[in-house]
Amino acid sequence: MSWQERVVIDPKILVGKPVVKGTRIAVEFVVELLANGWTTEQVLQNYPTLTADDIRACLGYASDVLHAEKVYPLKTR
Repeated sequence: MSWQERVVIDPKILVGKPVVKGTRIAVEFVVELLANGWTTEQVLQNYPTLTADDIRACLGYASDVLHAEKVYPLKTR
């Protein structure tokens, strides 16, 4: 499974933020819950429209975005 099967970007949904397909649940929201200590089970209990595969897709999306990020050294005077 790739995140592309479960994460969509549509300018008509949440102003184009990446969301779990078929929902209005943003990838950043799912990642934030996990970062704040929520377990996968807690996310699934509180958001029953999500699946464990959806959560893994959110993490996969975040990982790909971070891998693609370019870091430029600051110029020193």
